[in-house]
Amino acid sequence: MLVLLIVIFKKNLMEKFFQTVAQFTNISQESKQDLSGALKRFEFEKGKILVKPYSVCNYLYFVEEGLTRTFYYKNEKDITDWISAENSFAVSLISFITRKPDRRGIELLEPSIIYALHHDELESLCIKHHDIENFVRRLVSFGLIQVSEKFDALHFETALQRYQTLMKNTPALLQRVPLGMIASYLGITQETLSRMRAKISF
Repeated sequence: MLVLLIVIFKKNLMEKFFQTVAQFTNISQESKQDLSGALKRFEFEKGKILVKPYSVCNYLYFVEEGLTRTFYYKNEKDITDWISAENSFAVSLISFITRKPDRRGIELLEPSIIYALHHDELESLCIKHHDIENFVRRLVSFGLIQVSEKFDALHFETALQRYQTLMKNTPALLQRVPLGMIASYLGITQETLSRMRAKISF
């Protein structure tokens, strides 16, 4: 009976994770059980570094609660490359795939509940379960599309258009992320962002 209660409790804790997985593909009950056994749950405070810059990213992270940012340093400036909120994944994709160090690091912007899946365990699960392999393939494809879309936005859209897209798609981030990081993420200065915000609010 105690074992059953533990299993049910763990399943409820991972409900958001599997709801997100279902957005990419359906996986079997057996695959869910094996994934549940491989996932590690952590509760971290704000400021925790999940991945240090210029290190190998060994884990795929799922954000159940909280906020992460992927960042790097350029000319001694701190650049925010990506922001991952609840029910999304955070990973240094290049490093995770190639197993080589990447300049990007990942840190928590808020107290967070994180699920971590080690690269080697994920590889084993992909070999064992075709549906998990299919999920990973679709997740990687989704990540590459997001990176490509951001690249296009930085090169073909105005700063105002990028800001308006952020307001439309993820308005809550404007209240949760420091202004300087938002500006960095949009590829503009904080002064430019402040001027745009003032014009829009006016």
